[in-house]
Amino acid sequence: MTTDMTNTAETDADHRTAVAGPVQRSVSGPPSVAVLFARQDSHYKALPGVDVWDEARDARRWPGGAPVVAHPPCRLWAKLRQFANASDPEMERQLAIDAVASVRRFGGVLEHPAESTLWAHVGMPTAGRAPDAWGGWTAEVRQCDWGHKAEKLTWLYIVGCHPDELPPLPPHGEPTGVIKPQRGVPRDGRKIVTKAEREMTPPAFGAWLVELAARCKPANVAGNRLAEGKSGLTGLLGGPTRSEKE
Repeated sequence: MTTDMTNTAETDADHRTAVAGPVQRSVSGPPSVAVLFARQDSHYKALPGVDVWDEARDARRWPGGAPVVAHPPCRLWAKLRQFANASDPEMERQLAIDAVASVRRFGGVLEHPAESTLWAHVGMPTAGRAPDAWGGWTAEVRQCDWGHKAEKLTWLYIVGCHPDELPPLPPHGEPTGVIKPQRGVPRDGRKIVTKAEREMTPPAFGAWLVELAARCKPANVAGNRLAEGKSGLTGLLGGPTRSEKE
């Protein structure tokens, strides 16, 4: 699952969805970015100007009004979805669908594992494809570039920010671990990461996503610029990067 959370979603370690509860942190001044579906122990809570919605606050109650970083539950959309055991699959899937709607309305970024079937379900363009009607486009990134132990290929659906306006990307990183392979064990010396390590979003990656969301403009503004041409899409979005070795 994606969490902060990419298993690509943000639920807690037991994959529980949000319930109503008290606010656990305050934001001084109007928040510039909202983070939806964060872990209770999320590093996002230490960032200034960020309105964090974890399980206790219940992201379904978020009133809107700011660009978002969305980490909706991913296990029912991921490659191994047939093994997912959700108590209410329809409700859990709807969380991701609603998160896409929030990004399209307010701008921001949604993060899910690469190859997430959410993209086809709601009509988001995959990496290398032209922007959609909301100006939304997809980048494929490797979380190991921000310090994750595994390569962790991730799709980012972005609305409101042209590729030329992204925050600086980090240097190319090398994974030191590997997600549990379907067959055998890694033969290159890398260790299989733990469940907690797999679900962790590197703090540097979270900070980068917040900066990205803060740069997002209303969807129609960014969409107009993207419609003028696809400069910047080639390279970042020119095709998938190498997949994690199994």
